[in-house]
Amino acid sequence: MARIANGAVPSPNIWNSPQIYEVENQAVDPGGLADAAMREIRPWDAATVLDIGCGSGFHLPSYAATASRVVGIEPHAGLAARAAARCASLPNVSVRTATAQELPLPPASVDVAVARWAYFFGPGCEPGLRELTRVVRRGGAAFVIDLDGSRGDFGRWFRQTVPSYSPEAVEEFWSRQGWRRRELDLTMEFSSRADLEAVLAIEFAPAVAARAAEETPGLKIFYPNVLRWRHF
Repeated sequence: MARIANGAVPSPNIWNSPQIYEVENQAVDPGGLADAAMREIRPWDAATVLDIGCGSGFHLPSYAATASRVVGIEPHAGLAARAAARCASLPNVSVRTATAQELPLPPASVDVAVARWAYFFGPGCEPGLRELTRVVRRGGAAFVIDLDGSRGDFGRWFRQTVPSYSPEAVEEFWSRQGWRRRELDLTMEFSSRADLEAVLAIEFAPAVAARAAEETPGLKIFYPNVLRWRHF
């Protein structure tokens, strides 16, 4: 069994099904709306970029194309190894096995920090927020991309799978922290029904995933997200 860094928040979808999560990554946001929204706020050209919860490193090469340095942080050692292998030919990328709340980086060493669907889900992530304050230098920015559980069928399916989740509590938390927000109307677009249904199966409880498949004609799913950010 792969080593898990102490204090990691479990991610059952990618930890248990990395191959299917790769299919999900390939399907999400084919138009690149999330990256464009972040770049509009704080570009990372010639910058040091930190990807928190980088998983198998899907997004690291795109950051590395224009950043001067990219650091991927992933608490699951097996996924971190995959990320390192994926970026083996990219000299400006390094991957470390660690958590958001104990970043192995010196103070004021990062220009842009990004967390997609990882750790920063609202109440309880204060230790990670403190680490962002420590490692992001003046003039930098931190971004958090997450599902908007208050909108769309995807949000409804998520709330049915995780009844304890409160979109209102999440919004209240981020508002108190002083972060800004922007809705992202993303999509997932698949090449086959088998891929679509496999992704639904790792994201939702079995009964919910079955209903979601029945409610989804074709190969496209509306995937409402929210982009949150803070300047430092």
